[in-house]
Parts: sequence; C-alpha cells; structure tokens
Amino acid sequence: MKRILRTKVVDPLTDFLDDEVLGGVVLLAAAVVAIVWANSGWSDSYFDLWSSYISVNLGPVDINLDLQHWINDLLMAIFFFIVGIEIKRELISGELQNRSDAVVPVLAALGGVAMPAIIFTLIAGGGAGADGWAIPAATDIAFAVGILALLGNRVSNGVRVFLLTVAIVDDIVAILIIAVFYGDGLSLGWAAIAAGGVALVVLLQKLGVWRIWPYIPLAAIVWIGTYESGIHATIAGVVLGLLVPVRPFRGKDINTRLEHALHPVSAFLVVPLFALANAGIDLRGGVLGDALSSELTWAVIAGLVVGKILGISVTTLLALRFGSGTLPEGMRKAQVWGVGALGGIGFTVSLFITDLAFSQSLLIDEAKVGIFLGSITSGILGSLLLLRSRGRRAASGPD
Repeated sequence: MKRILRTKVVDPLTDFLDDEVLGGVVLLAAAVVAIVWANSGWSDSYFDLWSSYISVNLGPVDINLDLQHWINDLLMAIFFFIVGIEIKRELISGELQNRSDAVVPVLAALGGVAMPAIIFTLIAGGGAGADGWAIPAATDIAFAVGILALLGNRVSNGVRVFLLTVAIVDDIVAILIIAVFYGDGLSLGWAAIAAGGVALVVLLQKLGVWRIWPYIPLAAIVWIGTYESGIHATIAGVVLGLLVPVRPFRGKDINTRLEHALHPVSAFLVVPLFALANAGIDLRGGVLGDALSSELTWAVIAGLVVGKILGISVTTLLALRFGSGTLPEGMRKAQVWGVGALGGIGFTVSLFITDLAFSQSLLIDEAKVGIFLGSITSGILGSLLLLRSRGRRAASGPD
C-alpha cells in the first residue's frame, strides 16, 4: 500500500518539483534575455515584436490581441491549468487533505496575501498605482523552489513541503483575486457559453470518456466563452484543471498523464515565453531613477520584502502558539522566517497582475522595477535566513 501511495502521490510531487527547479533556471534566463534585449541597440525590435497584432475570426468570435497578450491570455491558461491540477491533487491526496497538516500553511498563505496588500495600500493607495494592490501578494513557485534546490541538503524536505503548500494556497487566492477584481465587466451570454462547455466536460466524464481529444474542442469553447465574458481567460485553465480526476478514471491515471505531458510545456515553454514577453523594460533615459523615486515601486518592494515575511511568518508563529496545527516533520520555527522571505519572490504572477492592473507604460515600468528588486531582495534574504537557522542549530544542537 505504501508503495502505491508513493507512486501516486510522492512521485508526481517529485516530478513537479524537479520541473519547477529546472523551469526556474529557464525562467531566469528568459527574464535576463528580455532585460538585456530591451536595453540593447535592438530594443525597438523587442517592443515591436510583442506589440504585433494577430486577429482570429471565427463567426461571432473576433479576437484581436497583440502577441504579448496572446501569450498572457491563451498560453498562460496552460500554466493555470497545471496550477488547477496541482491544487486539486493537494486537496484530495496531498498536503491540504489533512486539516491538522494544512491549517498552518493555509493561514500562513492568507497572511502572506493580506499583509503585502495592506502595506502596498498604505504606501500607494492614494495614488495612480492604487489598482496594483495585488501585485506583491503572489509567490513564484518556480523561483522559490529553485532557491531551495540550490541550498540542497541544508534545508529539510519539511521546509520544501511547507513552502510549496503556502505557494499553492497563494495561487488559489491569486486566482480568486484575478477573477473578482481584474475582469472587464461580465457578459452573461458568453459566461453561459463557458459554463455550458464546463457542463459538457462533466457530462463526458459521467459517460466514462477518458480519451483526451474529445475534451480539446470543449476546452476551446470554455476559453473563448471566458475571454468574451470579461472574466480573465486564464480562469478557464484553472476551472478545467480542477475538473481533472485525481484518482484513476476508468483505469487510467489521467491526472498524472496530463501533468507529465503539459507541465514541461508550461515550465520550459509557456512561462519562459511569458517572462520574455513581459520582463523587458528599457531602463535607459532615467527610467530606473524615476522608478526608484516612485511610491508605486517602493510599495511593491515593501509589499514583497516586508509584507510577505511578516504576513507568512507572524501568522505561522501565531497559529502554532494557539495550537492551530503543526509544522511539517523536519521543519523548525526558526526556519519560518526564511520561508516567509522566500514567499516574497513574486516574479511570474506579479508581472501577470501588473499587466491586468495598469494600461499606462509608466506605471507598468515602475511596478516591474519594484517586482525585480523586491524579488531579488527576498530571494537573498530568504537564503541567508535559512542558512543562518541551520548554522544556529548546528552550533546549539537539536531544538
């Protein structure tokens, strides 16, 4: 029985983490290329490429988006589909299925969303950047897990499990924020079409259809209906991911099959393309100096660095103090601060929310500078805190 559970739960999680670690390296490389390209002699080609428009006309459907937003709206739906799959697996058979194991990281994640938003609002809430309050609320799983991988055996598996659980709950909250606060006005007709596509997916499952291809046109209908309804199109990916059965369906492990097929595509193609299209910012001509004098930039930095570490760490310690749950095996209280700091690496979803929150290039650039500086600072701070907590334990013995 234990061997079966290891195959069904531990191995998919291990594969997920391995892809996230390697994907984090590719993501970093793509971000560096974007920044260098945007500040080179070929910077015009960078911005011209992503602002090139592509139109799709299918009867009543007429979608006209630039290349950047085809990536953000369509390809990123694959990323959020994988997020949906992972969320459901954690709820059904992972770290979130057991209340005593889940309550502390869930509360930590909620604190890690609320505190950055509060700090951001206190700094920039009265200005032009007020709509960006959710930018520092997100955690980038790929980068955060990648840093833990670099720390190697200096960090226990319990720390990895805790960080991953916090990041997954963080994703759930971020998805809800995107759906509720960053839509363009609801069209009930198109929303009904999207809902009809979802209902047909459920119907096919009830009929025992396990092959993937019949679901592909339905997924397209759900995506188009969601996009046209005014709800952000990536929510379609989340909903479809949540519909994927965790346990074997008709004798087929659909969940693992889909994740093995699509997670590498997401980690090594979709997310790096997203970074390449969104991370580029021309810092010449005083742009960096202007950003560093902007309250929006500092609101994002403070939200990521201060808000995350306080929100995650203080909430965790309070939950433990009042007996709400326990930490994973092998994780100690001293390591909570390091995990809280790593939670401030908000790269991918923070950039995603920036694109939703602002239309003015100046505000977008200021927010991006804040995301870069805040994420880098959080990564360094988290690493130092985790290494320091290990050094203290080695010097003083076990807790």
